[in-house]
Amino acid sequence: MASREEIIRSFDPSGVGLDNGNLYGLPFDYDTAGIVIFGVPWEVTVSYHSGTADGPNAVVQASPQLDLYDLDNPKGWEQGIYYAPPPAWIRDRNDAGRAEAAKIIAATEQGRAIADDPALVVALDYVNTAGAALNTWLREASALALTAGKRVGVIGGDHSVPLGAMQAIAQHHGDFGILHIDAHADLRDAYQGFQYSHASIMHNVLKLPQVSRLVQVGIRDVSHGEVATINASQGRIIPHYDTALKQARYGGTPWIDLCRRIIEPLPQQVYISLDVDGLDPKLCPNTGTPVPGGLELEEVFCLWRELVASDRTIIGFDVSEVGKGEWDGNVGARAVYKLCNLMGLCSVSVEA
Repeated sequence: MASREEIIRSFDPSGVGLDNGNLYGLPFDYDTAGIVIFGVPWEVTVSYHSGTADGPNAVVQASPQLDLYDLDNPKGWEQGIYYAPPPAWIRDRNDAGRAEAAKIIAATEQGRAIADDPALVVALDYVNTAGAALNTWLREASALALTAGKRVGVIGGDHSVPLGAMQAIAQHHGDFGILHIDAHADLRDAYQGFQYSHASIMHNVLKLPQVSRLVQVGIRDVSHGEVATINASQGRIIPHYDTALKQARYGGTPWIDLCRRIIEPLPQQVYISLDVDGLDPKLCPNTGTPVPGGLELEEVFCLWRELVASDRTIIGFDVSEVGKGEWDGNVGARAVYKLCNLMGLCSVSVEA
């Protein structure tokens, strides 16, 4: 078996992007990769547009069209990036769970109580059990990769999916913060009854004692209850609402200054969670819950660069809610590649 160094010597990064099933047409496998990306085709609880279960495949299919030279880390591809194909049962259980979840979503939108209908109780239990199984799989797969000395990223799927990876990272790295880019705060407790709802990911993540700070950027669709949760968090959750960020910029504050303010309260180790609906919807129009407003992709890259320039360490990431479609996949692939390359500039320590 060829080593990573041998693969690097034999690969032409300026050549035609290979259609080999791996991200960016790179020639690495699990053993030779320094970064393992888990694709999770899951959208069981999405409450608006469907299609994000096709996001991981859209990213992989679009990725060979990217040129590999990255201004931030020209040799970043040499880390070795490997896309771990999801087991078939995930998509099968997603499709079955989605049908059950649709019954719950329709009932809650009509104001019906789930507990009053035995069939809906059974459907809800099915969805929550399926979500728990997905979470267990990703936690165990991520833990194995981390133990093997690899770094981990996730491509969703809806935004519920990275919870297992973050649980594994918490056990591996100890204290860390989350830089969360999203149109939504995702702080709802079991939204529509779903324990692992896409709208509950940050509520679930905050149950991890290792998460000392959650900094949210681009929030512009938020509930009264979520604002109350933020205000009661005693600084553990710091929101940067899209309206406030834009108002500051209209007043003349440079974006790079705002980036430095956003980063300042984060601890040394940071996990990045990008829900692509945090971007301007023109970039990923097929995302599950698009909202007017949001960030340009280069504004997000600037924020991430400033994070690395501050000597903080990116210890993992997810890019979630990518919709089906070539353009959405193209944008998602660029975000994943930038995160891999910036993560490669960071040194990583492991909790003893």
